[in-house]
Amino acid sequence: MTAHQGPLPKVLAIDDSELIHRLLRVRLQHEPLEIHGTMDAREGLELARRMVPDVILLDIEMRGMDGFQVLQALKDDVNLQDIPVIFISATASMDDRVRAIDHGAIDFVAKPFEVVELKARVRSAIRIHQMVKMLAQKAQVDGLTGLWNRTYFDRRLHQEVSEAVRHGRSVSLVMCDVDGFKRLNDECGHPFGDAVLERVARILQGGRTSDIACRYGGEEFGIILPHTLGTEAVDVAERYRVAIEGETWPGTPGRVITASFGVSDLTLLAGTQGADDLVAAADAALYRAKANGRNRIEVAPVARPAG
Repeated sequence: MTAHQGPLPKVLAIDDSELIHRLLRVRLQHEPLEIHGTMDAREGLELARRMVPDVILLDIEMRGMDGFQVLQALKDDVNLQDIPVIFISATASMDDRVRAIDHGAIDFVAKPFEVVELKARVRSAIRIHQMVKMLAQKAQVDGLTGLWNRTYFDRRLHQEVSEAVRHGRSVSLVMCDVDGFKRLNDECGHPFGDAVLERVARILQGGRTSDIACRYGGEEFGIILPHTLGTEAVDVAERYRVAIEGETWPGTPGRVITASFGVSDLTLLAGTQGADDLVAAADAALYRAKANGRNRIEVAPVARPAG
């Protein structure tokens, strides 16, 4: 392998033979890799969930769960299903090879393995995984603004809300909408409208490093603020509002473009606390900001239980 930049790829070996683990550590010690291992199949699944490795080397014949059961559990987990799995087994029958590939493994190496062959197959698996991750990331990026797109927003918001509820933490949401955008497109043309969206996206992306700015759709944006109460979220939204209002627009002297904001805080929602509730509350606040004159911030009120 050539010199590696960034975090080292992680390889997880799940095999009930201590000899195999020693061989892997020795044979791969000069490769730019992190080698992790366990002799227990169930522990291997837990390790995989915690570390999300780049490649898994998996034995077929193990006590408790065999390799095919482990592979099925990996493929059933949305966070692990794309990790390349290479079977390493002393049983090199054609039936096992075919079954391994049919179940989703990308490769099969027979024991005792040739070191040069194993290194080549691990390198190939790492390249495949990196390509899959790159393509998956591109599929979640908005082509115009470079922000995360609606698909990523939905997934990430559900994740952040679930973790906040589980651990008793706060999470807030800011919805942002460019004011009078249709008129802007009609008066100045769609290329100028696109330039406005790109500029607004850069402002939203330039906030706190922990915040997640996404293009929600059209001229609307959503910013997820983990570990943040509504009062802090209002301060963040105000900085965005001021920055957008203060922008100058070449070719359109004197034009002022503004945006309206709606803020919701998970800790202020009564009843069901879910991502959809957070979005609905922020959208309602955004609608009030539009109705009350635009270029302003409104906050979702505390929902009161019925009765």
